[in-house]
Amino acid sequence: MRRWQVTRVPGCVTLSRPGRARFDVSAAAAFPQLRPVVLAHEIRKDLWRMLQDLRGFSPVVEIRDAGPGLEVRAGGALPGGTRPAPGTGERIEGLLADPDKRARWIAHARLKC
Repeated sequence: MRRWQVTRVPGCVTLSRPGRARFDVSAAAAFPQLRPVVLAHEIRKDLWRMLQDLRGFSPVVEIRDAGPGLEVRAGGALPGGTRPAPGTGERIEGLLADPDKRARWIAHARLKC
């Protein structure tokens, strides 16, 4: 069984569990041009670590081409109509804004010449 599904449409890559590409909670951030699938996996790992206490949470990372850079939407699906805990969206925003994590993600996902 494949653990992660990468869905590609022109200008957009989405990383999710198969059949679970839904955003019940999310936040967005801008990034420079990078390898989108690599960036998505790096963000997903830290997102999962941060929110593993949310029972049934399934991470989703969507990366859209935004001209000179990328627009990242990170979050995920919660089981059967469960509402996210208060402050979950803000926690995701904080993760996407964390300078140390961003530097690590960017280093891993740099475009190769």
